[in-house]
Amino acid sequence: MVSAIFPAAGQGRRMKAGKNKVLLKLALKPLLLHTLHRFSDVPEVGELIVVTGREEMGEVRSILSAAKGLKPWRLVEGGSERQYSIWNGLKTVSDEADIVLVHDAARPLVTRAVIERVIEGARKYGGAVAAVPEKNTVKVVDEEGFVVSTPPRDRLWAVQTPQGFRKEILVEANIRAEADGFLGTDDASLVERIGVPIKVVEGDYSNIKITTPEDMVTAEAFMKQMRRKMHDTFRHGL
Repeated sequence: MVSAIFPAAGQGRRMKAGKNKVLLKLALKPLLLHTLHRFSDVPEVGELIVVTGREEMGEVRSILSAAKGLKPWRLVEGGSERQYSIWNGLKTVSDEADIVLVHDAARPLVTRAVIERVIEGARKYGGAVAAVPEKNTVKVVDEEGFVVSTPPRDRLWAVQTPQGFRKEILVEANIRAEADGFLGTDDASLVERIGVPIKVVEGDYSNIKITTPEDMVTAEAFMKQMRRKMHDTFRHGL
């Protein structure tokens, strides 16, 4: 069984909305629900673990309790850092789960195909992340802002979520990080440092993370495009 953890305890200050961004409405329903429904549509996913701030647990519980079509879910209180929040969630994962996915609650447009590719990669290699080829030229700069080098773009990938791991690997990585006082940039960085190679699988450029008000506009545009494709597919199928 696959367990999915959703860090949703961030303050989202760049949204300037005065509340957690995952509670904002996107196409008439909370952004968080869009994300959870995407994972609920994947047969292998057996449970959803939402990690949020203590002050928001009541509101989130009300939203999830009223929602239809969700896989079994639970709420967990978050920590002071994203890594600590995920560790809190990981401690509650079902004994039946062999694969754990971690996905930003603020990425509501992830597709079933991407989720399934990450699950497959995690089962086969121990760890896998969704990513897309970098479109832009990237510069490495020094402390004073001068260019040090220009990495070849064909070797650069922009990492997304979900990130997936065999449960025992992710647990060990978090235990080691906690013991060493290591704070990683993402879950894969914790796993990398214990010597487990991470497989990159194909993500999707529409799998954006909602961070600013402009991202909400972009997400709405992507959703309209997805609906048109589904409509055309259905129409031509008839």
